Amino acid sequence: MLYLSKIKNYYIDRINFSLYTIALMANTKSAIKRIRRISRQTTVNKSRKSRFRSAIKKMNLILDKKDKKEALAFLPKLNSELMKIAKTGVIKKQNASRNISRITKKINSL
Repeated sequence: MLYLSKIKNYYIDRINFSLYTIALMANTKSAIKRIRRISRQTTVNKSRKSRFRSAIKKMNLILDKKDKKEALAFLPKLNSELMKIAKTGVIKKQNASRNISRITKKINSL
């Protein structure tokens, strides 16, 4: 059961820490289910976005060390990770391709 405390026109979901307005929300059963589904999707998408950022940062750290061998070893893993995330729609495929292309150019210039 969700622990809700009423503050003016808002309900605060103590578990998910998400705010939503009751006054503007449709009060149908399907709309309530949709809100639950959206909050679950949001947490999944946030974790995917975080994985995207951390993979890029990890590669940039390797590039800063100017270690071409390690960078070439990590490149296929990075490519796979970015394309998995792009497939789900968190980032666009072109965004992933652009990042991989730029990183590949940096590796070749080492």
